[in-house]
Amino acid sequence: MNILVTGSAGFIGFFVTQALLKQGHTVIGIDNLNDYYDVSLKHARLEFLNQFCEEHDCQKHYQFIEMDVADRETMKSLFADNIFDRVIHLAAQAGVRYSIENPHAYVDSNLIGFVNVLEGCRQQQTAHLVYASSSSVYGMNSKIPFSTEDRVDYPISLYAATKKSNELMAHTYSHLYNIPTTGLRFFTVYGPWGRPDMAYFSFTQKIIKGETIDVFNHGQMERDFTYIDDIVEGIIRVMDNIPKKQSSEFSNAEAPYKIYNIGNNQPITLERFINAIENAVGKKAARNNLPMQAGDVPRTYADVSELMADIDFKPATEIEVGIKNFVDWYLS
Repeated sequence: MNILVTGSAGFIGFFVTQALLKQGHTVIGIDNLNDYYDVSLKHARLEFLNQFCEEHDCQKHYQFIEMDVADRETMKSLFADNIFDRVIHLAAQAGVRYSIENPHAYVDSNLIGFVNVLEGCRQQQTAHLVYASSSSVYGMNSKIPFSTEDRVDYPISLYAATKKSNELMAHTYSHLYNIPTTGLRFFTVYGPWGRPDMAYFSFTQKIIKGETIDVFNHGQMERDFTYIDDIVEGIIRVMDNIPKKQSSEFSNAEAPYKIYNIGNNQPITLERFINAIENAVGKKAARNNLPMQAGDVPRTYADVSELMADIDFKPATEIEVGIKNFVDWYLS
């Protein structure tokens, strides 16, 4: 198949692109290579993909284009010049805390960019659009585990609000234009080649250097950490599980539309998380306990029963295994 991967120089996009190429698909990857975090890491991922294609003789099946999804004209041209069997939309301005400092970046990438992708899919009636949502949409929900049937009307960060907006816009296009769309609510993705702004990356870096780590909410937090390989497996399986037109118990509006959680279904305490890094590094952390940050939540916990029912898959990588893999990559 001919597949578009947006955000292909990003953490998840990089691994998804590699997995698709391994399966023999043709991939066009786009990314604007912004400087939200060190651009050299994005260039290193792209270089790795180029080397992978040389080693596996798949240069003809892979093309990278530096492009911003928020640029309406270039996105329009991209869809006019190519026919995509699948679109995997992973490009977004990431980060909960950064959305407080720089809201316009989220509007441009996550809202305008998403409309441009939807319009491209509408132009050519793409067979399936799979896009990244986020566990952040659940906000301060008190009911656990978080289910896709739960109301998510009370986001506590602009980032979360843009991701919820993506789900609403996708439903509209699915209903109006019969475009199958699947949104994936990712739960704290981690692993090798990951984002430097994530806690596991900065904690590892600081522990190795002997610097103090900031532990928010005095360590009273839990996260449903999901290893990158599990995320990629979920995306690849969902890609060919095209939703059928259906309505919901809340509305008669029929649409080929679906939302899934992709999480480990096993919340990990911040203490266990830090211990896993300490054990992998072989060094204890100096800690600075701080109160909860604005826009953050104390716990995430994914209900993945629908994912298991529809694609027979459930993330299962233990935190100690995933963190060791990350630390080994980091040290190398």
